[in-house]
Amino acid sequence: MEDFDILKIKKKAIIASVLLLLLPMVLTACAPKKQASDKILKQPYTKSEFILGTICTLTIYNRGKKAALAKGFARIHRSDNEASTTKAKSELNRVNRYAGIRPVKVSADMWPMMEKALYYSQDSDAAFDMAIGAITNLWKIGLPGARVPAQSEIDQALPLVNYQDVVLNAQNRTVFLKKKGMRLDFGGIAKGYIADQVRTVFRQNGVKNAIINLGGNIIVMGHSPLGKTRPWTVGIQDPVKSRGKTLGSIPAVDQSIVTAGIYEQYLKKNGHTYIYLMNHKTGYPYDNNLAGVTIVSPNSVDGDALSNAAFNKGVKAGLAYINAKHDQKIQAIFVTKDKKIYLSNGLKHKFKLNQKTNYQLGDPSKLTATE
Repeated sequence: MEDFDILKIKKKAIIASVLLLLLPMVLTACAPKKQASDKILKQPYTKSEFILGTICTLTIYNRGKKAALAKGFARIHRSDNEASTTKAKSELNRVNRYAGIRPVKVSADMWPMMEKALYYSQDSDAAFDMAIGAITNLWKIGLPGARVPAQSEIDQALPLVNYQDVVLNAQNRTVFLKKKGMRLDFGGIAKGYIADQVRTVFRQNGVKNAIINLGGNIIVMGHSPLGKTRPWTVGIQDPVKSRGKTLGSIPAVDQSIVTAGIYEQYLKKNGHTYIYLMNHKTGYPYDNNLAGVTIVSPNSVDGDALSNAAFNKGVKAGLAYINAKHDQKIQAIFVTKDKKIYLSNGLKHKFKLNQKTNYQLGDPSKLTATE
């Protein structure tokens, strides 16, 4: 939930990465002949840029759709200019600047993100709080100048962290922060929203099979290049190992995979490691047994917000929270520091554990209230 413009690296090392090791199989003679059609490419169109504070990569497998790459990145840049708090003229920064002064009208493009942020602030009982910015702006974890604030600073900022003091007026499309010093922070939802917008752009341009990877927020579109009945295989990164080391995998078709965790974005001070996920009640980073939470969902905006909220709730409460969303086709994978993996109900028969790791599937019934 830090600054969106830079802290998008936060999930980078514990992301659910699409296992592109499947690609060589497409290139061999073993692939079915029907896959060598004019519609599915053996060598996809791909483009990467450093934006949103991370490496964003778009990959398209449909022949003749290369131009959609540029359109996808144009959409990313547009939202970057709207949702950044480090760009003085951004819409989000303007809302923060007029906190306690007056409502600010936002664009039709920005409005749905505002509504989603408020919805998940309410739905999660503030485990995701769109108004956490007064705290994250003190710590600046992941940014130059990151530090442990004085307790007096935290005490002063805590009364400013309350999503209930955010007033949205749908008719006028305005946002008002009731108290001076309040700050919205969309670091825990913006990338997901933007990934969904890129998918919309792709669909509008006839793209059916693609991978959208915004530094850890991944969307797989359509089926795998291996065949119309073949899902993508998505690997879940081991949060304590180097990139590409997976602890398991899941099949996915037209889904988003988003992870929040402890691996890269942290601050070490006086022998303690502070992660980027903030407790809205204490003003300090959460310190629980979780190493990472991966959310599998139809839409990335939901996965982004829920990965933060579920992490903040811990394993037991987080599992209950996500299991209650089963009818929305939302699932989760919880990875703990003591090498256990807990699955929401919908993934119990889909997740494939990598037997070469020392992880074990945990039994949710044995979890204590504090885990």
